Amino acid sequence: MVQSWLLRGFLGLMWILPLWMDVMSDKCKALHTIKDQLNITLRRRYMKQNFPINYTIQVRYEEVFRLHNISRLRNEEDVNLMHLQGLWLTVAQKGIKKILQVLPEKHPTRRKYLTGLENLFRMYEQYGTLLSPAEEETPDSIRDILERLSEPDYQGWRSVKPKSVLDNCYRTMHCLFKECFSPDGNYDYCNILHWRKGSRTTPQPT
Repeated sequence: MVQSWLLRGFLGLMWILPLWMDVMSDKCKALHTIKDQLNITLRRRYMKQNFPINYTIQVRYEEVFRLHNISRLRNEEDVNLMHLQGLWLTVAQKGIKKILQVLPEKHPTRRKYLTGLENLFRMYEQYGTLLSPAEEETPDSIRDILERLSEPDYQGWRSVKPKSVLDNCYRTMHCLFKECFSPDGNYDYCNILHWRKGSRTTPQPT
């Protein structure tokens, strides 16, 4: 009886594994497309050169998702990688929307860059949904952040440059989706030293 149950489970796994691998492959392809649009050349052109010098926007503290935020949350007992990946997606989408809110309709950064980037994140979202465990309870620490992201009487506003929002999005994406960007494990994208200018372990940003 036990052997029969194990055999059915094994056969079920063999059936679903190729489907899961296809979704994983599509997810990584979608992330690489986002990576291409977040490359340093485009970030500088559309998020720095197209804005006035030292221009800043008002964002919630939680809307700038940094590597040290990931390190802190990983110390929480009930937070796993899937939770952090979902939080990354939510913060990235809110950050883009926040920048779009300050741009005129005909601004080149809106028309030629951010609108397309927003659509890429929306397309990626479907793969994240397919890979997420069903009805998994959200940890309190993640729930608190999500609530603050939409809190109407929020008090923790900060001024940041628009480019900084996408710079951090780019770095944390590499940290949280290492299997897509460094499957052989050669790079520690979660280490801030990796991103320091002139670091020998840091490949040229793309």
